[in-house]
Amino acid sequence: MNRLTEAMGRALARYLQRPAGRYRPYAVTPLPLLRACLRPADILLVEGDARISAAIKYLTTSTWSHAAFYVGDPDGCDLIEADLEHGVRYVALERYAHLNTRVCRAANLDAADRARVVAYMRASLGRSYDLRNVVDLARYLLPEPPVPRRWRRRMIALGSGDPTRAICSTLIAQAFQSIRYPILPDVRVDPDDPVRREILHIRDHSLFAPRDFDLSPYFALVKPTIERGFDYRALHWDSAAPGVTPLTPPTPPS
Repeated sequence: MNRLTEAMGRALARYLQRPAGRYRPYAVTPLPLLRACLRPADILLVEGDARISAAIKYLTTSTWSHAAFYVGDPDGCDLIEADLEHGVRYVALERYAHLNTRVCRAANLDAADRARVVAYMRASLGRSYDLRNVVDLARYLLPEPPVPRRWRRRMIALGSGDPTRAICSTLIAQAFQSIRYPILPDVRVDPDDPVRREILHIRDHSLFAPRDFDLSPYFALVKPTIERGFDYRALHWDSAAPGVTPLTPPTPPS
């Protein structure tokens, strides 16, 4: 039975990883520009084009369906990611050159803790997923399951099996939690504190989704075009394009 369910799980994982065919990017960052702005421990959020991506975007009500961790190792080992089919592995930045992306950077992360987070991710390389929990995989078969919005996030943690952790944001969340760096912690008031100070509680890693790094007040959004030194006056507009009207300078008062 275990062999049968594992074979079913692997077949399902391959199906979910295939391109959906309906994805159209709208703001792809040129690869040299993206590479130039990335630093170790940055998180690359990806608007994926796979079948599983559509379900994750729907369940998390977000543009982002995948998160990869930048390490900048040589020989095409730019990123570490958790892949549903192949487990935790290195991938080249070129893999996501055709997709919409966003860079998130932990604010004020010192060099020692940066090295610890990178080491945690490297130590996770080679981990694979037990794909016998077909129920955990089946949730992604419907791109838009008929589930009320308030319950969608909980569907990500359905079963809490290994395929849940195949969403790479959960592995990255564990890496940052290992140095007690906040992402989106639960904030509660200490009832025993006379000044009612707030205490941060670590959320379970299985509940983290790619968009949490985008929403986190502790991660900066890094936009390569702006980092390069964007000058809107240097842009060349097609004045003949539909809907573009050349501006006429106002007439000075007489």
